[in-house]
Amino acid sequence: MTERYPGYNVLNKRNSPSWNDQTREVIDARLALDEEFHRFCDQAEWRALRAICEQIVPQPAHHFPKAPIAAMIDQKLYSGKGDGYRDARLPAQGDAWRKGLAAIDAEAALESGKSFCELGQEQQRAVLRKVQKGEVASPAWEGLPAQLFFAKRLLHDIVTAYYAHPASWSEIGFGGPASPRGYVRMNFDRRDPWEAAEAKVGREEEARRDNEHVG
Repeated sequence: MTERYPGYNVLNKRNSPSWNDQTREVIDARLALDEEFHRFCDQAEWRALRAICEQIVPQPAHHFPKAPIAAMIDQKLYSGKGDGYRDARLPAQGDAWRKGLAAIDAEAALESGKSFCELGQEQQRAVLRKVQKGEVASPAWEGLPAQLFFAKRLLHDIVTAYYAHPASWSEIGFGGPASPRGYVRMNFDRRDPWEAAEAKVGREEEARRDNEHVG
């Protein structure tokens, strides 16, 4: 996608009045998470999870830092911390993910004799489209509604993890938690000096200059 907030890096706010110590502690922990580290998933589950995350939210290789989506999900599952709610038609999140990942691998094997992570990009997308539509054939899905798992667990957890990471905040011009500074200019199409400037057509360099001083 075209760079919408050129020159903006939310991490420039780290030592500014925009964030307090609690915010810095939480964000530092997310940045320190190793994208290869997992404790909940076994190796097969981990390979499937990483491949699925790359299909749902592909991140360009030049983006830095990249959001370690799979590791963030694994950490959440290992901790046992839920969302405070869940669809009653689905099992607990850890059980849903274990069964869902195994079922996606089984669905891929039914199609091609390979696990999901071994498939080509188009084949992986085709399998995920079937899961999204609930058009699955593997008996491994028994007791787990595929379409519901895709919408309420897989998609929910992957997108939530991505947008909880500073890598995505810079991309969308988000300043992170506004504590303790808050916002002052609340009217339409106005921004505080510590907010990202959106690039307008023909004024991209102006936005870049503004964003280099956001902090």
